[in-house]
Amino acid sequence: MGRGPENEIVLDGPGCEMVSQLHLEITRKGDHFRVRDLDSTNGTWLGGERITEAEIAGGKTIRLGSVGPEFTFVIDHGTTAELDRTVEISTATVAGMVSGSVSASAEHDQMLTDAVTRARRLRSELGHGQTMTIMRHVIDSALKRTHRRWRRVVLALVAALVVISAGGLWRIVVLVHQKRVIDARIREIEAQLEKADANQEQADRLVTQLNEYEVQAQSLEQNALYRLGARDSSGYVNRELRAVMTEFGAEVYSIPPDFVERVNHYIEIDLGPNKPLITKALSDGGQKLQLVRQVLEREQLPQDLAYIPLVESAVTQDQTSAAGAAGPWQLMAPTARAFGLRVDGQVDERKDLLKATQASSQILRSLILDFGGGSSVMLALAAYNLGPGKVKQAVVKTVRDPIKQRNFWYLYRTRALPAETREYVPKVFAAILIGRNPSHFGL
Repeated sequence: MGRGPENEIVLDGPGCEMVSQLHLEITRKGDHFRVRDLDSTNGTWLGGERITEAEIAGGKTIRLGSVGPEFTFVIDHGTTAELDRTVEISTATVAGMVSGSVSASAEHDQMLTDAVTRARRLRSELGHGQTMTIMRHVIDSALKRTHRRWRRVVLALVAALVVISAGGLWRIVVLVHQKRVIDARIREIEAQLEKADANQEQADRLVTQLNEYEVQAQSLEQNALYRLGARDSSGYVNRELRAVMTEFGAEVYSIPPDFVERVNHYIEIDLGPNKPLITKALSDGGQKLQLVRQVLEREQLPQDLAYIPLVESAVTQDQTSAAGAAGPWQLMAPTARAFGLRVDGQVDERKDLLKATQASSQILRSLILDFGGGSSVMLALAAYNLGPGKVKQAVVKTVRDPIKQRNFWYLYRTRALPAETREYVPKVFAAILIGRNPSHFGL
């Protein structure tokens, strides 16, 4: 299944921009079916969870991409027709099958009998010419009675539909109310987590509660009736953040409000004081960003990481910081040399966009592999800014649990990350959102 013509199921149309050329395959072995993601860009979801490969049963929902098209997997074994033998049907069964039609036609038979009797009597008394009038009257009467019968049937069906619809609407109202209550509770917990005086024990307790509510909310979102009544009231920035994080593998039900606030803050700066630099990078430097994307794609890294040099240097190749970082990716000399770049008195390959991007891609890949976990790209962004050693030192001092040490959102909420890094990641996301849709921001 995918967008490419070589698929057995070709997807095209609205919502299919999230679908890869070869997105997934479903295979059968005996009575068992398995779905496998074919290294798609936006992933495959089964029952609300992103999967690489999993067994699938009837009634499960498959979604291509975080907000792409959805399908319900239905297994219908059917029955095999046996056409080589005589089938015996009891008279009782036949009687049950035809009883309805007999009772329905008996009244019409009586009407026709009466009409024939009347026609014969009138013809003997008055002569010919009255038969068609009588028959027309009988037919009109039959049609009126039939219409009345069908009107009663239709009214009964409409009444049943109204009852069913009312029950469904009430269920939708209940589900939407439950979701609002859960979302309100989540906002309360997020507000408590933002308090600077929350200690580690309090933070752990609040994050545990938050995770429980998120599971409940996600379960409600998978309900088909809820989807009929739900309305997406989140703003543009929130929706786009979710889309990018899903592509990064860092999807989360609730994005911390202060993270969204910092993203909006840096969007305002990029559209204010930094607007000339951003405009130049997206217009005059558009070809440069395209080159960066191509390198990232070859390295199988998220192409939105191309906006890191937009934050670092506005894709300016000759820029050098006070700390000695140089080039569009602002690489330090020791790091650049460690990843194969020549930096000496005669040549500084940090200022070569292609070579610097190739080296930076290797750096990002190394960081992603180093941190691992579902939010590894987010942690890689944090480490690219501060260095993996400093990030790990800061995290280990605050968090002892090795699993939580690799969860970006836990580290962000509990303020385990250094302040500089907490600012850097929203700054990159602000550039990503502007770069993905500059026309939305008036660029």
